[in-house]
Amino acid sequence: MILETIVTTQHPEGRPHIAPMGIHSHGEELVILPFHPSATLDNLAATRTAVINYCDDVRVFAGCLTGRRDWPLKPAEKIAGHVLASALAHSEVEVVRIEEDPLRPKFFCRPLHEVNHAPFKGFNRAQYSVLEAAILVSRLSRLPIERIDRELAYLRIGIEKTAGPRELEAWGWLIAHIEAFKKGEQA
Repeated sequence: MILETIVTTQHPEGRPHIAPMGIHSHGEELVILPFHPSATLDNLAATRTAVINYCDDVRVFAGCLTGRRDWPLKPAEKIAGHVLASALAHSEVEVVRIEEDPLRPKFFCRPLHEVNHAPFKGFNRAQYSVLEAAILVSRLSRLPIERIDRELAYLRIGIEKTAGPRELEAWGWLIAHIEAFKKGEQA
């Protein structure tokens, strides 16, 4: 099973890094699969710890993919790292094994500490649409633009029917980013 999360890692010098990431859940293990090259991969390899944040504010997902990475953080409780302040829950994890791969190595992690901060009340269709659009943005250079446009047209239905202010803001960031990409303004 793949869970859409926000992964926070820490550079050995203490700088936090925030990245949306689909992590794989295999029983008690959580598997983080960052792409080469990435700050998440470098930080995981260096510190062998991370925080997996479970969040329903889709602005964080969209924001990280459109250059908005300054989200409030608080210190992790059991590892040197940071928890997303808006997380509904989080797992502080340590890497127990790495499977090398030239594209996406697998970091198998064991939860050290898990905390629930607030109840999860479910996603509306607009939140789902923003998450799916964020995934499309993360693949702009790998997918045909026609496919992206086709999928966005369908996802727009959920935005139009169920979006609140947060979802509209996140959707706007993603659409602006895609339009800039099409014009050659962003890679």
